Amino acid sequence: MRPIISDLIYIRPPVTTLKYPLRVNVGFLIHQTIGTSREVQFEFPQLQLNDLGLSQFKGVARFSRTPQGILAQGDFEALTTVECVRCLGESIQPLHTVFSELFAFHNKALTDSGLILPEDGNIDLGPLAREYLLLEVPIRPLCREDCRGLCMECGADLNQGLCEHQAAKSAQA
Repeated sequence: MRPIISDLIYIRPPVTTLKYPLRVNVGFLIHQTIGTSREVQFEFPQLQLNDLGLSQFKGVARFSRTPQGILAQGDFEALTTVECVRCLGESIQPLHTVFSELFAFHNKALTDSGLILPEDGNIDLGPLAREYLLLEVPIRPLCREDCRGLCMECGADLNQGLCEHQAAKSAQA
């Protein structure tokens, strides 16, 4: 005889794939009452979001059922490598972003972002996380605040020490 489970509902946790590491199945929320939500934790030592390479990626996404659709709220942080605009050296840049986007059930509830909940109930936060994290990358990244840059004449990295051109200019002053 098989046991009968009447009051318990088992909801399988969302599963992510390696091809789409930030894709979450939220189909179970469609038929839930308004206000029902679920949090999903993410943590990856390395993550590639198209052209954006990230390390130490971690964060949480909260999916909530609303009358118009599924509200996705993300809070993510990661490290990325940037090129210093002064010395052209690589440095590690911490990134942090918080966002909130509505995936509408149909076109009538569409917001400015134009996101519609896919029929299979899978929401891929990868493109959203990439866009919001790219907005956090400084336009003119520096390896450090006191970066001395490159010599205008020979291209030597002045953070490593003075070149002969800079030494001559210092002696004349």
